[in-house]
Amino acid sequence: MLDVCLLGTGGMMPLPNRWLTSLMTRYNGSNLLIDCGEGTQIAIKEKGWSFKPIDVVCFTHYHADHISGLPGLLLTMGNAERKEPLTLIGPKGLNRVVSSLRVIAPELPFQIQCIEITEAEQSFEIAGYHITAFRVNHNVVCYGYSIDIPRVGKFDVDRARMQGIPVKYWNKLQKGERIEADGMIYTPDMVLGGERKGLKLTYCTDTRPVPSISEHAKGADLFICEGMYGEPEKEAKAKEYKHMTFTEAGMLAKNAGVREMWLTHYSPSLVYPEQYLESVRKIFPNTRASRDGQSAELLFED
Repeated sequence: MLDVCLLGTGGMMPLPNRWLTSLMTRYNGSNLLIDCGEGTQIAIKEKGWSFKPIDVVCFTHYHADHISGLPGLLLTMGNAERKEPLTLIGPKGLNRVVSSLRVIAPELPFQIQCIEITEAEQSFEIAGYHITAFRVNHNVVCYGYSIDIPRVGKFDVDRARMQGIPVKYWNKLQKGERIEADGMIYTPDMVLGGERKGLKLTYCTDTRPVPSISEHAKGADLFICEGMYGEPEKEAKAKEYKHMTFTEAGMLAKNAGVREMWLTHYSPSLVYPEQYLESVRKIFPNTRASRDGQSAELLFED
């Protein structure tokens, strides 16, 4: 199971009932954050989740509404006596940006590892997450992210017993480990069936619609996509500032064949995004206008 919470749905500036952009996921005891806008700490507290298990923070780009909450979050994690290293992932320049922000958070009891994305597409394996960053089209270098949770084949107890594999090795084999013991070699393929369908979440914001978004979101269980403007008359403004409209997001979701789409990163002028849902649902019916704190549990298929 992958827990998902859209902590903040605002773009540009926070509003009384809308924090800036941030997404948090939980899987197998590890938390992941994408973007960390102003108000992220409060949003996490409102959700009732914890700062301490955050193992990785991914940044789409370095505009303030996507990263301004980082120094305070680092300090809070330090005050919670965190000792484990924290991994930060983002476009080229991450080391410089984080170093600048840490002027107000200079002393931390844990190490920070910065990984800069240098390719149009780049993948990472961290804490059970398979993370793919892909370049999108904003007025600065910006990336979307797909988070995949792979699922190995089902463990076959009968096969394990027939081959005389000791029970004490079953758990490790199920996790994909190769074991050499007592002059024998045991491998996962001896006891596991074919790979099963995993879980996939794709997150994309601050961009014009480009084919790579649909390509990377293909088959996603949940597609969280920018809907900066719902009003049809704002299309020219979206093009000028390299953002998206609701209907453009709907076309991406339709082309990708996702199960569900959540709209996010609203313009401050878009006070009631629900008013403009009808037009996008004509394109992609399973669309929701997100609110801060909106959550879901993505479950593995039986």
